[in-house]
Amino acid sequence: MKSRTRPPAAVALPAPTEAELEILRELWQRGPSTVREIHDQLAATKTVGYTTILKQMQVMNRKGLVRRSERFRSHVYEAARTRPATERQIVTTLLANLFEGSARGLVQSALAGRKVDADELREIRQLLDQHERGKK
Repeated sequence: MKSRTRPPAAVALPAPTEAELEILRELWQRGPSTVREIHDQLAATKTVGYTTILKQMQVMNRKGLVRRSERFRSHVYEAARTRPATERQIVTTLLANLFEGSARGLVQSALAGRKVDADELREIRQLLDQHERGKK
């Protein structure tokens, strides 16, 4: 009897921590960057050491959240996934783990948590309409 092999499943990256998200936001905004560039940007708004950022980015590289290029004298890091792909992964995990798969529960919680202005509500309605049209 032949054993059938399955194609490898897509590797799910771990959800980034809040500190890792700060670094990813900078990488998404700036594009490929050195540790020094990311440190300087983050240090403009809070106290953070260069070695702390270096260590975080090394850990993120091991976790697969960023890629490191060694083509240059300084290592250049870039996000391994786009912001939308990372957002979808985080929301999918949150939806499954906290809201038991209920999109309604997620939306209710998001809207109950803060004041939403008329423009944002209009945009949400448009997104829901687009989603509904796509399902038909």
